[in-house]
Amino acid sequence: MVLIAAAAGLVTRMLIAANMPGPADVRIFHGFAKAIVLYGPIRIYEQPLPGLPVYNHPPLAGWMLLGLDELSELGIPFGTLIRSPASIADFFCALLVFEIVRRRASTGAAVACGVGVAASPVLIATSGYHGNTDAVAITFALAAAHLLVDRKAPLAAGLAAALSISVKFIPVVVIPALFLVALRAGRPVFVRFSAGFAALVALVWGPVLVTVPESLKENVLEYAGGGYRLWGLVRFADLFGLPQSFITFIEGNGHFLFVLVCVAAGVWLAWLRPAQLPVVVAVTMSLLLLLSTASALQYLTWAAAGLFVVGFWEGAAYSCLLGLTAVLGYRGRSAVHWSETVLHLAEAGWVVLAAGLVSGIRKILATRPFPPGQPPAGCGTLTAPRTSQPTGSAVN
Repeated sequence: MVLIAAAAGLVTRMLIAANMPGPADVRIFHGFAKAIVLYGPIRIYEQPLPGLPVYNHPPLAGWMLLGLDELSELGIPFGTLIRSPASIADFFCALLVFEIVRRRASTGAAVACGVGVAASPVLIATSGYHGNTDAVAITFALAAAHLLVDRKAPLAAGLAAALSISVKFIPVVVIPALFLVALRAGRPVFVRFSAGFAALVALVWGPVLVTVPESLKENVLEYAGGGYRLWGLVRFADLFGLPQSFITFIEGNGHFLFVLVCVAAGVWLAWLRPAQLPVVVAVTMSLLLLLSTASALQYLTWAAAGLFVVGFWEGAAYSCLLGLTAVLGYRGRSAVHWSETVLHLAEAGWVVLAAGLVSGIRKILATRPFPPGQPPAGCGTLTAPRTSQPTGSAVN
């Protein structure tokens, strides 16, 4: 059932990608691709790029754009191609969420959550219509946690973790939690996870760090998002008339404090419940969206699949309300200029997201921890059997 739903979701997304022009990002990515053909995926970071915004994507995205431009030379429209990676990522994410939930709840709950990801209006809009790389990064982040604690494959988990931040840098907030759980699982697991992560980071990031380190730092590592006041803390601060100095601070250097809060929350939860690492990753990425001081419709992707990992109702409530927000937002005159209706829907969606986070944290803490003083001796002990969990505590 999940496979059929995921396939139908992929077809739906690709039909949208093939028949709709998409937002301005589609054309911007095409411009980036042409610039990368001219300057290369490494030197692109130091180029001014007249008529285009700052190129703020990690190194692997550059190689992806280079490949997509080559494919477009075969006659495939670039607008369709640029939305393919996110649409394909959603296909695998639906199966991945099913596998994660199946190990922590009933099969019925897992099927519902997997189908929910496949049919999520948020993901259909952001992957099929918008086509940024957020869905790819989230899928790799969830895959890293699943491979580490459920599949007992630390080397593959390290590779997936490196891929997640090499496509889009936002999953960096979950990397410390992944390393912590790998460390608690024992030296062999930690070494294999670290080796996979370090090898891929060196391969993908190394040439750029050696060649244009300052440009990479300014464009990618220190990128704070756009200055639109459409979502979350900035939106509420503006709505309630808080001082401009406060808004300027949280949009500037202050946003790093929120990033640290997300990292700390993920590490804390992973320390307390290492077997629940996939749920911890989902909650951490959702918290990052809750506290984000940047606004963009594609950012709604960060919590869409993750809240289905938390539970079906949490994911469904978020996907339906924020899916309507995304659809109406894309139908407006610009994806970065929201109508009053869309702004109010987003405000309600922020509250739904907060409620889903509270539910997720409660469900993580309700599961049985390891006995005090007895951390897991190996990766194979990280996931407690379903029958050992108290009734009602499963993430469903």
